[in-house]
Amino acid sequence: MPPSTGGHTPVSSERLCALAGPALARPDAVYVDATVGLGGHAALIAERFPGVRVIGIDRDPEAVAASRRRLGAAAEVVQAPFARIGEVLDGLGTAADAVLFDLGVSSAQLDRDERGFAYSRDTRLDMRMDPSGGPTAADILAGYSKAELAKLLSDFGQERFAGRIAAAIVAARADGPIERSGQLVELIRAAIPAPARRVGGHPAKRAFQALRVAVNGELEQLEAGLPAAIGRLKLGGRIIVMSYQSLEDAIAKRVLGAGATSTAPPGLPLEPEATKPFLRLLTRGAEHAPPAEVAANPRSQALRLRAAERIRETP
Repeated sequence: MPPSTGGHTPVSSERLCALAGPALARPDAVYVDATVGLGGHAALIAERFPGVRVIGIDRDPEAVAASRRRLGAAAEVVQAPFARIGEVLDGLGTAADAVLFDLGVSSAQLDRDERGFAYSRDTRLDMRMDPSGGPTAADILAGYSKAELAKLLSDFGQERFAGRIAAAIVAARADGPIERSGQLVELIRAAIPAPARRVGGHPAKRAFQALRVAVNGELEQLEAGLPAAIGRLKLGGRIIVMSYQSLEDAIAKRVLGAGATSTAPPGLPLEPEATKPFLRLLTRGAEHAPPAEVAANPRSQALRLRAAERIRETP
């Protein structure tokens, strides 16, 4: 059974060990958890692969403190967004043998009311993974135009009723700020047609996802972080990406797929070394959690896992 930290069970721990294992079995191997959270995956790696240097990165100061308490001397934990993974590793003077991105909001963030991520409880609308600065979800609701809100909900939440919800937000904020999740949930519920409210899970889940992605620049972070991580992989090193929504998975698919594809013009009799793929895909498409894991850990139901191995150095 995978290790648990404060009620949080890391997703697909055994699959992570199987994918990262060949790289971490090498002498002086380095494992980098780009989203260390409460340290569950990192703790498992430290236990299963003694002698591996474990480095954790997280932008959330509460997660950094929690993982430092859990991991102690077993890991080096750095507070930074994962878009800066290259700077972090350069500063530590190392490359990586295996890198994990376990994306999205963590259980700990959802469970803390003051963080404002949950739509199932009435909380302050914050949603910042690093609460030390930057606009909150409430700030976005107060400052975006109807068109901007509709685009945000459509692009980042794939919300079918983005225009109706945006109009409801603009109308409601004329009477006062929208600062609580309960206010927003009720607005969304009223804006969505009754038949649509009865299918597809909680009616507010797509809007809350969109706000969280926008507040934290999550897609931009991933666009920058994945290439930087691949650039710091040693030859034979492996990168594993666990995503839980289609926008993140699309970026992972594109970035890993591009690295595994030749860039040579068609018809060349001999392919130059510089155009050969520098990654080898380790998964066929996106893998999903097996039924037994989903039953034991419901968070894994939405998992899309992709992995690749570095097979060639690049300039």
